[in-house]
Amino acid sequence: MDTVIELLKHSGIMNITIGNIGMFAVAGILIYLAIAKHYEPLLLIPIGFGTIIANLPLADMGSYGEGMISFIYNAGIKNELLPPIIFLGVGVLTDFRPLLGRPLTFLLGAAAQLGIFIAALSAAYVFGFDFKEAASIGIIGGADGPTSIFLASQLAPHLLGPIAVAAYSYMSLVPIIQPPIMRLLTTKKEREIDMPQAKPVSRTAATLFPIVTGIVAVLGVPSSAPLIGLLMFGNLLRECLVTERLRKTAGGALVDIVTIFLGLTVGATMDAGHFLNLDTLKILALGAVAFAFSTAGGLILAKMLNMFMPDGKKINPCIGAAGVSAVPMSARVVQKFVSDETDGRVNPLFPAMGPNVAGVIGSAVAAGVFLTLLS
Repeated sequence: MDTVIELLKHSGIMNITIGNIGMFAVAGILIYLAIAKHYEPLLLIPIGFGTIIANLPLADMGSYGEGMISFIYNAGIKNELLPPIIFLGVGVLTDFRPLLGRPLTFLLGAAAQLGIFIAALSAAYVFGFDFKEAASIGIIGGADGPTSIFLASQLAPHLLGPIAVAAYSYMSLVPIIQPPIMRLLTTKKEREIDMPQAKPVSRTAATLFPIVTGIVAVLGVPSSAPLIGLLMFGNLLRECLVTERLRKTAGGALVDIVTIFLGLTVGATMDAGHFLNLDTLKILALGAVAFAFSTAGGLILAKMLNMFMPDGKKINPCIGAAGVSAVPMSARVVQKFVSDETDGRVNPLFPAMGPNVAGVIGSAVAAGVFLTLLS
């Protein structure tokens, strides 16, 4: 009997806390959203399960402990390995031709990073976070989960869990967040602008783009090299047409394996001690602000550009909302919104993909700028 009592004393059951139970509830919500609502299931399910195992008392399965998960965290996230490999896969899966066909839309992708800087400044001067924490929170506005994880792991690793959850949650809520903002900031006449077909892009231009962009971006912001470098390398594998095996591996099995470890490890940062606090609520609120202003930034710049554009070449300002780098979800949301508003007469999916893929580059460069200034 004494042996049984001793075992119970050292079991997780006798050491569980209300905080652990609360985190089980959070994990349950994430898994429910992934399964029932199909919100980013490839990441929310690993994150949710990682949260469960991190909150099992005495199991030492948290990212900040000394067990197996902490090894993956230190080797894969803290040392900048896993997020850039995700970018390699993103590069393979991304077609930059819509951007090359309309280079002007690059500006919309840049303007859609507005929310990053507004949220960062708000975090620092309104909510009292230090500058490294504020920058890590602000990058949520880029709507790019790997970039958020990459920056937070370097500048504010203690906030990695809340930042990752906010980033992926708002990415999954794009269809809910963006349409009201588009409706508020555009007129019926603007939504009815039907953009002409973009000029065709040659194979040579598509092949040179990742090489030239990689060189220029990394020369300008060297700290962005891990993200931009692998993004453009992946895109070169896609466009050169002579590395089919590498393309399939980078865009398939490799990115799937890394996604499993990345999600599980990020979830394991969400132990009760690091997640259940007032800062988490502040981060979730600031993430919403960042996302809203990023959406508005692209829209407003498109409206401003139209003031100088001749009739027949004006931009449908709704495509500016796609400048957040939730590829291709944001472009599809723009397409559905405009099509519904015009009874199917205007369908700007291809034009919206231009700022959408530009946003991937923009958020990575913004992260590099923060690393340069704050590291």
